[in-house]
Amino acid sequence: MYELILYTGQGCGLCDEAEALLEKVSENAASSLKKVDVRANSDLYHLYGARIPVLYREDIHNELPWPFDFFQLGEFLR
Repeated sequence: MYELILYTGQGCGLCDEAEALLEKVSENAASSLKKVDVRANSDLYHLYGARIPVLYREDIHNELPWPFDFFQLGEFLR
């Protein structure tokens, strides 16, 4: 199983939506999700602060920025 990172921020409603969508698409992926608050690191904040939520797959070094839908998320996880 690959590792998924959700770049997020405190109080981010869109991030909550992205996480809920991930749970609908794949419970296994959602259970292994690592959430990273971009506001805790200035480098991450500069990369992702204006774009959160962003889902990142470490095995293929690829990201899926918001907005994404059920179909796009399913393709990203395959």
